[in-house]
Amino acid sequence: MPQINLLPWRQQERAKRQKEFGLAAIGAVIAAAAVMLFTIWGFNWTIDRQRERNELLKGEIAELDKQITEILGLEAQKQRLVARMDIITRLQRSRPEVVHVFDQLARTLPDGVYLSSVKQNDKRLELKGIAQSSTRVSTFMRNIEASPWLTNPELQVVETMKTGGTGSEFTLFATQKSIEPAEDDRRPARKAARPAGASGT
Repeated sequence: MPQINLLPWRQQERAKRQKEFGLAAIGAVIAAAAVMLFTIWGFNWTIDRQRERNELLKGEIAELDKQITEILGLEAQKQRLVARMDIITRLQRSRPEVVHVFDQLARTLPDGVYLSSVKQNDKRLELKGIAQSSTRVSTFMRNIEASPWLTNPELQVVETMKTGGTGSEFTLFATQKSIEPAEDDRRPARKAARPAGASGT
């Protein structure tokens, strides 16, 4: 029976397999490197995009902060204008009140009482004067209490005059009333209803 030597064929097959394995390994290394490079590029692209978004958000936030600052400035200006308008309204409303207060001071002063100084701080009045007697000061306080424009009389000081003459020096405090118009007075006047059956002339 003839013998066949398979050794050269096996060596060739082994060399072929080694070559294929080497090519496959090189291909795998190249593929892994490509995947890694693609992954790194994807990460870098994502990071760059996120940075762009962050910069855009920072710009939008800065613009919003600027607008908020402007709004707060306008709100503060509005509050100042409202406060000024309120002061002007109160001053305009208090103008006739001052006239009434001085008129009431003249009306409430009894005989024998003279005012030497009148000071006002908001609604608080400081009245200094000379009275012939303490009884007249008491009468002055009762008149203030009954006044429609003054209230809460408080006697602070009563001193007998040191210089020649009779009478006492006094210091009196009072509070100015704010007379608000009645609700009916603030409503527009309505025309009186004409009785049924009445005819114009």
